[in-house]
Amino acid sequence: MRPAADGPAAGGPAGDLPGDPAGDIGGDPAGDLAGTDLVGVMTGLARTLRAAGVPADHERTQGLLRALSHLDASRPGDVYWAGRLTLCASADDIPRYDRVFAAYFGGRSASRARPATVTVVRHTAAPPGAAPEPGDAAEPPAPAATASATEVLRTRDVATMTGPELAEAHRLLALLRAGRERRASRRFRPSRRGRLDGRATVRETLRRGGETAGLRYREHRTRPRRVVLVVDVSGSMTPYADTLLRLAHALVRSEPRATEVFSAGTRLTRLTAELRHRDPAAAMNAVSRAVPDWSGGTRLGEELRRLLARSDAAGATVVIASDGWERGGAELLGAQMARLSRVARRVIWVNPHKGREGYEPLTAGMRAALPYIDHFVAGHSLAAFEELAALLGGTRA
Repeated sequence: MRPAADGPAAGGPAGDLPGDPAGDIGGDPAGDLAGTDLVGVMTGLARTLRAAGVPADHERTQGLLRALSHLDASRPGDVYWAGRLTLCASADDIPRYDRVFAAYFGGRSASRARPATVTVVRHTAAPPGAAPEPGDAAEPPAPAATASATEVLRTRDVATMTGPELAEAHRLLALLRAGRERRASRRFRPSRRGRLDGRATVRETLRRGGETAGLRYREHRTRPRRVVLVVDVSGSMTPYADTLLRLAHALVRSEPRATEVFSAGTRLTRLTAELRHRDPAAAMNAVSRAVPDWSGGTRLGEELRRLLARSDAAGATVVIASDGWERGGAELLGAQMARLSRVARRVIWVNPHKGREGYEPLTAGMRAALPYIDHFVAGHSLAAFEELAALLGGTRA
């Protein structure tokens, strides 16, 4: 349902607030389910607004949820004004809020979730002023609130996406900013507490002409822990390799000096320099020219042996993105994984198939590697990549 072209005025007086907006729109009969996860929907709206430049942080999102607990979330006017009054920080945010609200909800109404039911359905809420399209019923029942197309896309398997969906997923992936777990550096910095800094204390005393000065302290600086990402580009990984390399581009952009990326197939190829291009398309073009073994076989055991010979993995978090199909011997892969687990800080294995219901690691390569893996995670969707980024940042155990 399209929002009306002349939506609510950005700076209208309080008396213009609609008590019952003209946009109580009917829903899609195919999706009229009983309940919905209102918290998830509103959190998704706040996330989308932040991407558009509106400061809809956690505190403002909580304010929105508190406001909706006192309102009727089945009325689009209540949803619209609750969000506008809690999520916008200034008048400059209102035009962006209107655009995001209309795109996120697409013209349907929202209903409050039932406590015992958590269901995401594809109905939406419209801002006040939205007019029904021809053919809509005059007074249909209010449908449940929905996650936007972006929220639905986050959980889709990239191997099943259409061309436009995949392009949108790649655009969202380029916006991913992944922090890093911090580690102590050998260098020090001044601090209010910690280790006594004798030299700084003496210098301060001399600067005061010998008068007793306060004690000075220091502590270790911190640096981001290095991440080494190995992406399997063999034939069995073809549906996922491009998206995983775009994830690698986002990781390199986030921490250029703390990220190394390699492709693995029949040989090990370093791709860090190619992925330092700011433009994702330019980076992918450079990667396509650099990788000589696209869609070939996988000799992951041999490639890990070459990686360990380079000493790149020492003390780093090593991420291996592969489905575990190994043309080389599984015994060699197991031996190299054992070495890697002793050298690296952590070993994370990202398998796109792990996100599928009923998946079991039955391939010989996966069975050989599993005893030496610290974290075995999925790698099939945007949501899975966000979880991986949280793991690398130390915000997920």
